[in-house]
Amino acid sequence: MTEETPAPEDDAPASETRRNVLLEGITAVVSFLLIAVPSTLAGVFFMDPILRKRKTAGGGDDMAGFIKLDLTADAVPDDGAPVAVTVKSDLVDAWNRFRDVPVGSIWLRKSEDGTIKVFNSICPHLGCSVNYRRSENDFYCPCHTSSFSLDGEKTNEVPPRDMDSLELRTATDGIPSEDGLELWVKFLNFKGATTEKIPV
Repeated sequence: MTEETPAPEDDAPASETRRNVLLEGITAVVSFLLIAVPSTLAGVFFMDPILRKRKTAGGGDDMAGFIKLDLTADAVPDDGAPVAVTVKSDLVDAWNRFRDVPVGSIWLRKSEDGTIKVFNSICPHLGCSVNYRRSENDFYCPCHTSSFSLDGEKTNEVPPRDMDSLELRTATDGIPSEDGLELWVKFLNFKGATTEKIPV
């Protein structure tokens, strides 16, 4: 009797090989996406403050750096009495935006020729808040008795300079216009205790 030799084992069928290659390909693609998508989103998130172009509210480049006030030109008294106004703006710190945050205060006053003058309410002496004294019809700082005329000029020797005036523009729908009623101010703070008006 002759012994039969076993037949050689066949290689894995071609369909099983194709399936394994397909599964490995799908696994590679899914793994890549699981890493690439979150990494890309994280990169965009962290680069956003650098890449973002800050847009000005209305008016484009003509109004860059100006903040729209909550009152209009016709709300400033014609008799020259000063009006205190809180300046509010959006504060942006990299990834956060805080809307309508008070950033300071100003005095508005309409002069005899109808132009509106704007002064920062911070005393140029040591940074206290300047008040309006109706009885004396002047501006007065209660901290160190600095006093100023309604035109912002110092009237005693305490403050090192006049009140800090600010640039004002009138506009209509955010577009600069001489007869516009919207008031936009370029709000800045200045260094105290110096004769020079140095923005900080």
